[in-house]
Amino acid sequence: MIPFTDEELVGPVKVTIEKVRPGIAADGGDIKFVAIESGIIYVQLLGACVGCGSSGSTIKYSVEKQMKIDIHPELLVRNLPIGRENDIQGFEKDYQSFQK
Repeated sequence: MIPFTDEELVGPVKVTIEKVRPGIAADGGDIKFVAIESGIIYVQLLGACVGCGSSGSTIKYSVEKQMKIDIHPELLVRNLPIGRENDIQGFEKDYQSFQK
């Protein structure tokens, strides 16, 4: 269980995003913080990252890994597709159904 509220996580999450941004930018991409809901961090990879086959690895092994090191080991990060910003719960439901 994550011992922080979603609101308490916003500041540290934004700091960590700034920490990983240069590595993402080096490959022509960018990252945008969208929201935190129930301890799950939603971001969007932008620029060259959109549609890139390595974007899943970038989320898992760069962004999520750094969040776990900097903030808490149970944090999860999702790359929210552009256009789903107003449907995070629907996206999460779809995401969970693909994980089964």
